[in-house]
Formats: sequence, C-alpha cells, structure tokens
Amino acid sequence: MSGFSTALADSTIMLRRNLKHSLRNPLVIFNAVLFPLVMMLMFVKVFGGAFSVGEDYVDYATPGLLVMAVSYGLGSTATAVNDDMTKGIINRFKAMDVSRGAVLTGHVVVTAVRCLVADAAIVALAFALGFDPAAGALGWLGVFGLLVLLTVAAAWLTVAMGLAAKTAESAGLATVPLIMLPFLSSAFVPADTMGAGVRQFAEYQPFTPVIETLRGLLAGDPSRGDAIAAVAWCAGLALVGYVWAVTTFRKRA
Repeated sequence: MSGFSTALADSTIMLRRNLKHSLRNPLVIFNAVLFPLVMMLMFVKVFGGAFSVGEDYVDYATPGLLVMAVSYGLGSTATAVNDDMTKGIINRFKAMDVSRGAVLTGHVVVTAVRCLVADAAIVALAFALGFDPAAGALGWLGVFGLLVLLTVAAAWLTVAMGLAAKTAESAGLATVPLIMLPFLSSAFVPADTMGAGVRQFAEYQPFTPVIETLRGLLAGDPSRGDAIAAVAWCAGLALVGYVWAVTTFRKRA
C-alpha cells in the first residue's frame, strides 16, 4: 500500500473514532448543534423586535448565527485534542505506526462536519421562522464554500490550541475568544450603530467580513460583503492554525 493510501486509510479511521466520540457525548451535541438553535430563537423571537436593521430581523441575523454556530462547536475539539495528547493516546498511535497527519486531520474533519451540521440546522430553523433569502444556486454555493473554508480554518486553529494547552480545562478556555467574537461583530446589529472603539473592533475583526459576505450572498447581492477580506481571513487563519498545530504536534508527540 502506498504512503498516500495508508495516510488516507488512517485518516478515515481517526475520523470514525472522533465521530463516535462526538455522538456518545450529549454535551458536545448540545453545545455544537442545539445551543445555537436556542440562541437563534432567543435573538429572533425575544430580542429581534428591539433592533432596527432595515429588514426582517431573521434575514439579518441568520448569517451571523451561521458563523456563531461554527464557533460554538470548537470547545469540545480543543478538549478532545488535548486529552489525546496529555493522556498518552497519541503516543499509542505512534507505537501502532498510525500516520501522524491522520491524527490531526481526523479532528479537523469531524469538527468541520459537526459545524456544518449545526449550520444546516440553523438554516432549517431560519426558514421555519420566516427566512426569505434571495440567493440563487450560485449564491447558495458561495455560502456553502465560505462556510466550509471558515470551519476548516477554525478547526485547524482549535486543534493547535488544544495541542498547545497544558490541560483539557485550559484547552477549552482557549477557545472562548473565538466563541465571543461573533457577539463583537456585525452578527446581530450593524457595526456602525456601536460605540467608538467597539465599532472599530467589530469592523476589522475576522468574522465581520465573513458575516457580511454571507449576508450579501443570501440577499442576492454578493457585492454587499467583502469577499476578498473574508477569504483572506479564512485562508490566513487556516495557515496559522495548520503550521502551529503541526509544529506543536512534532514537539510534544
């Protein structure tokens, strides 16, 4: 069997292992899939009437909630990666001659799958709440592609955080800034309605161009967002996360 075939087979096994761990942990399912749905109901049905955004609030908030669903699924990944590292499981894989890349790739792929499932649930609930996008087939394809890019970037960054942390608890805490970033973006209210300082942070942080690009694609107006900035942020975060994860893995494994 060639090296590529071996790595692919190992990655598939690691993916299946991590997926089973996720399905057997109710807390992971709640945080990654159910809690974003609760947040959507709260913002749209409880707070939505208080915000003036120039359109139906569910249409405005859905892109931000898609990004928020990605961030809420990251804590369990960081904890799982750290558990594998600190409890000697990765060393056992090494003794079994499991491909090193497969260990990391398995965590990245299962995180991306979990986040995309959460996003699908968000879209389904949005339609139930009256979501009325104007996006055509190409627009939806663009939405899916950008979400895949974002989830992969966030997954690599989270895997790196999990490898770098000393304990599982600190690994989970390390993802808190990623969870909070959507709240300090244009996800729920326009950035230009925020106070000085917060407004500038919201405008120039990574998630805002992603959210605005998703919002434009779903509204049938792709020029409304900054697609170049969104893709650049995702690609940059993915590169940083990948290099950090691989470097840390080589030092600690």
